Amino acid sequence: MKRINIITGHYGSGKTNLSVNLALKAAEQGKSVAVVDLDLVNPYFRTADFRNLFEEKGIKLIAPDFANTNLDVPSVQFDVEQLASSEDCLIIDVGGDDAGAAALGRYSGALLNMQEDFDMFYVINQRRYLTDNADSAVALMYEIETAARMKHTAIVNNTNLGNETNADIIDNSAEFAGEISQKTGLPVIFTTCPENIVSDVKTKDIFPVKVYVKPIWER
Repeated sequence: MKRINIITGHYGSGKTNLSVNLALKAAEQGKSVAVVDLDLVNPYFRTADFRNLFEEKGIKLIAPDFANTNLDVPSVQFDVEQLASSEDCLIIDVGGDDAGAAALGRYSGALLNMQEDFDMFYVINQRRYLTDNADSAVALMYEIETAARMKHTAIVNNTNLGNETNADIIDNSAEFAGEISQKTGLPVIFTTCPENIVSDVKTKDIFPVKVYVKPIWER
């Protein structure tokens, strides 16, 4: 990972679960890590839910002041340049779709000044409504870029079906991810896979993940 890693995608694509896994991986490697919970749209999947886990691993969390209360206010302030200079790894978990990416747009000027130090990952999940075909997924990606005033640098294939995810679901998504890569000219940097089924998957460039964020229907 580069010093700054921005995670975007459709609602329910798995952005937050990926952000948590990336943060924990970087911390395991001995890096100082900060996570910015910039998801101001969807109150059900937030990195702020993992405050205790992050504290245990020495990961700094920047989240809305009133996250997880009935006074929740969709506002978060942070100094991206200061964080980028003080931490080895900064992960920004952006809200879903273009509505969530609008919050990221406030920081586009500062981030673009550090363009060589960041990646902006577009997370795709073929099993999510509205992004189950390449054309729709690509259109949404461009909407996010317009709102964020920044361009993606790579694609993360995070296709899954919650607890029902199996090796076939992941392997069969490779063609879908490849089509999006071809249409956008962006590389598929890796494909995520629940760590308990990694040995069954044929797809290359796998990033094993733990499932920290579960869909509502599995809670």
